[in-house]
Amino acid sequence: MQSANVLLKKIIRSSILPFAAQHGMKKDLLPLSRTLSLSLCLKQDSSCSPSEKLDLDAWKKVMKSGLQEEVSKTVPEHKELSALAAARELLEMWRLAGRLVPENISEEQLKTFLECPSKSAKKKYLKYLHLKELYKKNDKRKTDEKRERRLEREEQASKTDETKRNSFICLWASSMDKAYSWRVAQSMVFGQPLVFDMSYEKDMSIREVANTVRQIVLSEGCNRRSVDPFHIHFCNFKDDSLYHKEFLKHYRDAWGKLLITVTDQCYTDIFPKDKLIYLTADSPKVMKTFDHDKIYIVGSMVDKSIKTGVSLARAKRLGLETAALPLEKYLLWNTGAKNLTLDQMMHILLTLKDTGDWKEALEFVPKRKYCGFVSKPVHELKKTLNLINTLKLGKRQEEVQKQFAKNYSKKLRQK
Repeated sequence: MQSANVLLKKIIRSSILPFAAQHGMKKDLLPLSRTLSLSLCLKQDSSCSPSEKLDLDAWKKVMKSGLQEEVSKTVPEHKELSALAAARELLEMWRLAGRLVPENISEEQLKTFLECPSKSAKKKYLKYLHLKELYKKNDKRKTDEKRERRLEREEQASKTDETKRNSFICLWASSMDKAYSWRVAQSMVFGQPLVFDMSYEKDMSIREVANTVRQIVLSEGCNRRSVDPFHIHFCNFKDDSLYHKEFLKHYRDAWGKLLITVTDQCYTDIFPKDKLIYLTADSPKVMKTFDHDKIYIVGSMVDKSIKTGVSLARAKRLGLETAALPLEKYLLWNTGAKNLTLDQMMHILLTLKDTGDWKEALEFVPKRKYCGFVSKPVHELKKTLNLINTLKLGKRQEEVQKQFAKNYSKKLRQK
């Protein structure tokens, strides 16, 4: 029996232990081998006769099959962990080398970094995370500074008048919050619907989805503070989507308390088609007046690469009426695309709903995109603008020629 035990130990040391050490399972295998040898000795002492022999080949096959199953389960996990660790070390080296790399990065962000198809995509994703981290740090610094200033003001405000005024401001803020909530609750029953089409997640990157959700959050706050708010509908909205995750980051516990309608149904299944109008900058039809009986649809999309015609094609497939804002009719357009952000669209639609004045509504268009409001026919204003540009270019050319002549005469004198 001692010879069998010695032979078993030799087999474990020569074949199984190197295999386990190669795959990082030596610590788990040592106590198992000891218990097996002890159990074998006990069984042989109690039941087996000295003449009976141990079938070591069969036992070896069983042990190897069990180890291979365990190794097959643990090897992908080890590979994934090693890939994440290698990626972390690489990012740390890049950060020390002065590249735009975030200081803190989560496992999900590491996985998306590894899934990027090219080096340029990885660099862009790291730059996006780095800028996002800087924005968070700046926001935290500003909030800390505001908190410190508020604490200083509270310490200085020792008079009773100051404390009364602060309590009045807090009471006013809470009462206004209740008033806003009451208006939005009324709009859910009696208000005009406004639809956000949430079906563009596949057409955007993660960064563009985050920007879209940020603009929708601003739009919801603007609508909540208005005198006559819309009843906002999020249609084609799916749970556990990128939209949903970004909304939870912004609203957290308040997401379930928002006075809006969230549904995974399409707007054509909820509202009649003859009342729907899809607002898109690519539409050939220009919006003349705001119709209070219609239901306007806004595509929840931020497109950095300006993919024209995506929302227009979707509206045509569904057989819906489309419209574009009359920007060229009221504004002398200068540079840039005619795509506006979602919060700017919300401001324009709310102003049109309240006043019906296009000039007042289009004040929310960024000033860098237009030269001014149209007071003459557009073709005459464009002619004058082109004339001004040509005169400017002519003056610049004359200045360059004079400067060249001066420099050339100086060189001739030096020779």
